Amino acid sequence: MNEQYDPAERVRVLESKYNYLRDRIILINENLISEYKKMNQDIKIIDSEIKDLKKDIFEMKEAMRHVLNEMKNFASKEHFKVLEKYINMWNPFNFVTEEEVLNLIKNKRGVKNSRPAKSKKEK
Repeated sequence: MNEQYDPAERVRVLESKYNYLRDRIILINENLISEYKKMNQDIKIIDSEIKDLKKDIFEMKEAMRHVLNEMKNFASKEHFKVLEKYINMWNPFNFVTEEEVLNLIKNKRGVKNSRPAKSKKEK
């Protein structure tokens, strides 16, 4: 019975428990610090990626604005209809080439020259 109440033994048991708890608290603190550092690194990486994404989104918006501004300069459907009317009116299939015109002129001159020449008196 004396052994259970021996103050020196109780102090040793309490010191042992205290040392065990202290070691566990130190280990938990080290783990917390390690996790905290890892989390900070992850947050920095995520923050950097968010900044890159924001930059990319901004550039895409600027490109879209530029495209929309350029599209305002495109011809409208009405303009195409007007052009279509003019093209149909002019009918480019009836156009002749420069070579064809020169051949026509040569042929006409040839026809004029093949006629018998009239004397000045006949005129």
